[in-house]
Amino acid sequence: MQRKDRRVKLGCAGRGVQNSSPSNPVSLQELPVDTQFRMVVESGVFDFFDRLPLSDKVDDYIRAVEKYDFPVWGSAWTYRIGEEPLKVLKGHLVNCAATGVRYHNMMVLTHHADGHVVSDEEVVDLYLRAYELGQRYRVEIGFEVHILMWSEDFRRVSAVAEKVRGRGVRFNFVMDYSHCIFKIGNPEEQDISGIREDVAAGKVVLDPFEEGNLADEWLSMNMVWWQQNRPAVPNGPKNIWAKGDDGKPGRGVQYPFVRPRKGEWYDEWHAYLLEPTKEVVRKTLRHHFEHDDSPLELMTVDYINLPDYGLGVCYDTFESSVAVGRFIRRTYDELEREYAARESALAQEGA
Repeated sequence: MQRKDRRVKLGCAGRGVQNSSPSNPVSLQELPVDTQFRMVVESGVFDFFDRLPLSDKVDDYIRAVEKYDFPVWGSAWTYRIGEEPLKVLKGHLVNCAATGVRYHNMMVLTHHADGHVVSDEEVVDLYLRAYELGQRYRVEIGFEVHILMWSEDFRRVSAVAEKVRGRGVRFNFVMDYSHCIFKIGNPEEQDISGIREDVAAGKVVLDPFEEGNLADEWLSMNMVWWQQNRPAVPNGPKNIWAKGDDGKPGRGVQYPFVRPRKGEWYDEWHAYLLEPTKEVVRKTLRHHFEHDDSPLELMTVDYINLPDYGLGVCYDTFESSVAVGRFIRRTYDELEREYAARESALAQEGA
């Protein structure tokens, strides 16, 4: 994927590398690291592997990187303020440095260890200290919009970003818009975010096709550094084939990109429901082409195997991952030709 002298790197999340089927549903038991790398490399679609190497797997990752000449650049972990998050982060950064990881996405839980909802100031303080620590290990740190995290109240994202910038530090934003898309037309989920009234009043716009939507807001701030792509659909069906810690079906933040075959899916499947996901890809890449100072460095495809996503499903999640990757590359190529033609026409007019 080429844009002038700067590439947007495309990665595949390791949690989605399973050839699932009715006889082999998506499981928490993952394939060996070597097998995951082989599958991603052989797909011919991706530039890097996305997964945090834990201490007991570091050697496996080093061997796979060397064997396949294929990097593991992206990584992510969940942190809780009040539980020594910087100490946990430091251990992960040591593993990142050993395996060549360049980017780390911090998902920061909504609640402090003592039970209170973390404040914007607490989130900002953690970001600043984590960012500085990451620089020591040459790993870029970013914060994500995500369910169960401080950013599930989407109204907080811009405010936190501005406060970080006000301290003279760039805010690396990880935009996974699936967490917004599945709440479209879903009052229950909007209540969890505390945004139901603002959605009804038009103060918070989730639909990426409507004016004033959150995707446009965040892109206009020129802070989307990493875009994650997990297909989700408005009012997405809950994952009735898996239960969360509360004993309830998963929240439905994942949808097959390829039409499921008989017995692979518990709900009706409609291609048009994927249009919001595709539109966010288009918007992100258009912004990147139109702004020479775009901070976008990487995009990932993020089918994963947890209850709120794909645990227990029987469609081939890796098949869908590859299909999304191909869609992103195709969209990039189309936009690259469009903008090249536009620049050529402008140059001829000025000649």
